[in-house]
Amino acid sequence: MTLDYRPGCIVAHAELPYHRGAEQLKSMPSIQPRRWTVNEVARLVDERPGYTPRYELVDGELLVTSAPTSRHQRILVQLSFRLEPYLREQGIGEILFGPVDLRLSPGTRFEPDLCVVPTPNGRFAEAVDPIPRPLLICEALSPSSVRHDRFTKRRAFQRDRIAEYWVVDGDAGSVEVWHPDDVCAAIIHHRLTWRPESCTAPFELDVKEFFASIADGAPLR
Repeated sequence: MTLDYRPGCIVAHAELPYHRGAEQLKSMPSIQPRRWTVNEVARLVDERPGYTPRYELVDGELLVTSAPTSRHQRILVQLSFRLEPYLREQGIGEILFGPVDLRLSPGTRFEPDLCVVPTPNGRFAEAVDPIPRPLLICEALSPSSVRHDRFTKRRAFQRDRIAEYWVVDGDAGSVEVWHPDDVCAAIIHHRLTWRPESCTAPFELDVKEFFASIADGAPLR
């Protein structure tokens, strides 16, 4: 090996080792993620010991969510207390809590935290599985569900034309509202308004008051 000492150059001249098999090297094939089927996910649901973990399916991707926290449950229960009188007054729907079997299009299966399904002619619909297309789907964020709720499932709900989708963010004290054609969510910190088709009045929620009423240490009312 010799060195070239010309100005600006310190280059070693040496023969590079030749490997007989180098010309035959090929890039490793990319590993494709496993694609799940509705039947496989249904089997997971049947075999789980209780209601958790939650198993959902979007375009072959299995979404797994751990058991909810007490705060997560509190958000959903207290939201249902506020929604239920409105739904009865308007005669448009009933509240269902997850896990429920919701299938919107082939290759999907959801277990939303809370959804409102139609009540035809103001009467409870026949209990069926999977459930009818909801008027509203609501997910309360938890550490294990952020990506699923804000991106994977949200895109699927928009694609399948769910009229209204709420993402309740307890840490931010806000509700993110999505409609099928929205590019960005409406981030609601003060007053949430929902007016389903054919209703005579809107549902309104004081978002600040709602989160204050369910904060740790808040008095029972």
